[in-house]
Amino acid sequence: MANDLNPLRAEARVERTPDPCTVVIFGASGDLAKRKLVPALFNLARERRLPGGFSIVGYSRSPLSDEALRALMYEAVVRFSSSGPPTAAEWESFAAGMFYCQGGYDDVAGYTRLKERLAAIDAERGTSGNRIFYLSTPPSLIGPIMDTLGASELARSAPGSWTRIIIEKPLGYDLKTAQELNAHISRIFDESQVYRIDHYRAKETVQNIVAMRFANGIFEPVWNRRYIDHVQITAAEAVGVEGRGGYYEGSGAVRDMLQNHLLQLLALVAMEPPISLEADAIRDEAIKVAKAIRPLVPSEVDAHAVRGQYTAGWVGGKAVPGYREEEGVSPTSTTETYAAIRFEIDNWRWAGVPFFLRSGKRMTKRAAEIAVQFRQVPMRLFSTTEADLHEPNLLVMKIQPDEGLTLRLAAKLPGHAIHLRSVNMEFRYGTSFGVRSSEAYERLLLDCMFGDATLFTRRDMVETGWALMMPILDHWAASGERNLHFYEAGTWGPEAANRLMDEGRAWRRL
Repeated sequence: MANDLNPLRAEARVERTPDPCTVVIFGASGDLAKRKLVPALFNLARERRLPGGFSIVGYSRSPLSDEALRALMYEAVVRFSSSGPPTAAEWESFAAGMFYCQGGYDDVAGYTRLKERLAAIDAERGTSGNRIFYLSTPPSLIGPIMDTLGASELARSAPGSWTRIIIEKPLGYDLKTAQELNAHISRIFDESQVYRIDHYRAKETVQNIVAMRFANGIFEPVWNRRYIDHVQITAAEAVGVEGRGGYYEGSGAVRDMLQNHLLQLLALVAMEPPISLEADAIRDEAIKVAKAIRPLVPSEVDAHAVRGQYTAGWVGGKAVPGYREEEGVSPTSTTETYAAIRFEIDNWRWAGVPFFLRSGKRMTKRAAEIAVQFRQVPMRLFSTTEADLHEPNLLVMKIQPDEGLTLRLAAKLPGHAIHLRSVNMEFRYGTSFGVRSSEAYERLLLDCMFGDATLFTRRDMVETGWALMMPILDHWAASGERNLHFYEAGTWGPEAANRLMDEGRAWRRL
């Protein structure tokens, strides 16, 4: 749809362009670079949102030339770009700024060559010494890369330029390792240079939580314990471990999803209004509510948290193996592929309102949403017959797929008699604005170029998330298989999760 034909886009602001810069991708030959990073940068270039002279330097141990990297990334962009494959002219322009440097991750000589290459790019393409180092590598390499960046003086910004570093999750394995990692980072980089990525934060619906809450006056008066019964935050995946059994054995659903993504969503739903849209103003409110979440003590874990593991079943009409039958997984594994937790927030706005978080693999379908369940009206004026018993209001923020909002209301059926039914008011990004929503990595890479850390995770939020999860993880680790509940692949998780619900509440079937 043409921009001038859609009234919802008529007032869209003119997009800014960041300073000229070079993005250095450590682990350039890896899966993340091919599937997400380079396709995202290409989409930004196609939409003319990158600065003139923008450049990419791939760095890894693989013996590649500039041309070999460009050929590798061309195939990746053709396959994974959400805006479609490039034309010859588009690719020629984009690939002209793509270079490669081979070296080990703790090899000072390799970083010296990288430094010389970056200086040459600055001179040839006018990138002004501005750098982003993107660590698309396993967690074990974060320390060696940072140390070598520091030793080679690449972590420092030259006068009049800037240097930033983006670090992928997982940010630690537990609270202790997260604190050690953050301490390590702070020895090399200033906190203002560090961008800890959480791609969930960059999804349109997640960003829209702040807009919906604080740009619409109708929600704030009812956004509290008086009108809201409970909140459910769900991230369900239909896929299993997809050949990453070895990695997932050391992770599990809590470390992979709840400690970071779902806690971030909870904070955005529950935080107080920020004083501005500055990054630290929003992150200050998010950490404030995270610190108000009541930690579970070991004796409460079994009553407030449930873990599960999928067995063989059917997903999408296909038979799939159980988790313990996956490649790289121990046949006696107790790693949770499903976790559900009930949290309470100890502050005046939310006291007594439970927040239910759940995430699992091999569930019925892929879906992620935040469901805000309002309380029932104080008197059922229309409940003269059973047919008129309707559900209370519900606001659903759909994160994936089909990003958008749904508000469920009661409405009168046509006719002389008064009978009620629940109806939905729908808003969908894809159909309402008629444009492709930016991929999360596009938004995050562009924000980092602008120096906007709003959607990135601050050090204190990482450590608070781990502090909330450690009593649960420690209790489960000490319990062996005792409280591990098995569920058939293709279902909504173990039946035991239902006991977290009480007072007539139930998990939503998405």
